[in-house]
Amino acid sequence: VREAVVSTQSTGTAKRAHEKKTGSNAKANPTAAEQRRYEALSARGASTWITTLPLQEHGFVLNKQEWWDAMAMRYGCELEGVPPKCGCGKSNSIEHSLSCARGGFVYMRHNQLRDLTANLLHEAGCKDVIVEPRLLPLTGEVLSLKTANTSNDARLDVSARSVWSPGDKTFLDFRVFNSLAPTNSALPLDRALLKHEEEKKRAYNERVMEVEKSTFSPIVCSTTGIFGSEAERFYRQVAVLLSSRSGQSYQHTIRYLRQRLSFCILRTTVASLRGFKGTKVTRFISDRNDINLLYMINNLTHEF
Repeated sequence: VREAVVSTQSTGTAKRAHEKKTGSNAKANPTAAEQRRYEALSARGASTWITTLPLQEHGFVLNKQEWWDAMAMRYGCELEGVPPKCGCGKSNSIEHSLSCARGGFVYMRHNQLRDLTANLLHEAGCKDVIVEPRLLPLTGEVLSLKTANTSNDARLDVSARSVWSPGDKTFLDFRVFNSLAPTNSALPLDRALLKHEEEKKRAYNERVMEVEKSTFSPIVCSTTGIFGSEAERFYRQVAVLLSSRSGQSYQHTIRYLRQRLSFCILRTTVASLRGFKGTKVTRFISDRNDINLLYMINNLTHEF
């Protein structure tokens, strides 16, 4: 046993020396994708779903396939049992599955987060909670930014009153982006979150403040469950309202709120990894004659 231990130690020493010489140690010289994954794993909220008790009544459960896929996505492993080609014709991968528009999974995770937030605002006692509210049309108002949305049919995702102060109206617009996509992976995660927040603000903030005389909060989140600073500030305020209404402590309330948000993002993200992205759903229609023919063939095969 002692010889085996010494041999193992020698092998480990030699391996570390080789890695030090060649620079092949992944932790010392991570790729851009690995660096982004390490960054995402250490961010607040990335591990919430792992440390949450699996309570069925709150929806904090995953089946075994969802758990395996979530861990594969978390640590950058390849998915097993998925076709090499996506329904859109491109090569299948975790990064592609999270961005592919086929199947409606990108919209699903956006809508699920939107609807959960609307329900949370209702639970917190906010008034006039509306999903997809229409903005007031422009009647001569001139917005300073060219990127501002000036359409008379413009809508945001959620509006509610009494979020920040009694009676005042707040508008929300959501974005759940794939942090592994090439357009996002080139930036540090905090800068990628800020970039998406600024895009939302340039499109809607001035119009909401000047025309609606209300406040605007962009709710930006990555597919790894990391929220931007504006979203963090907003959900902390929701936790304050929920805590005051329920009588629970703020610490307990914000933890429960983060768990609900985490599982909302996780379940919809994992669904996109194996969800159907084809163009046509085929259904087998049984025919009595075909079944009888198969029965006869099977009997003849057994006889011979």
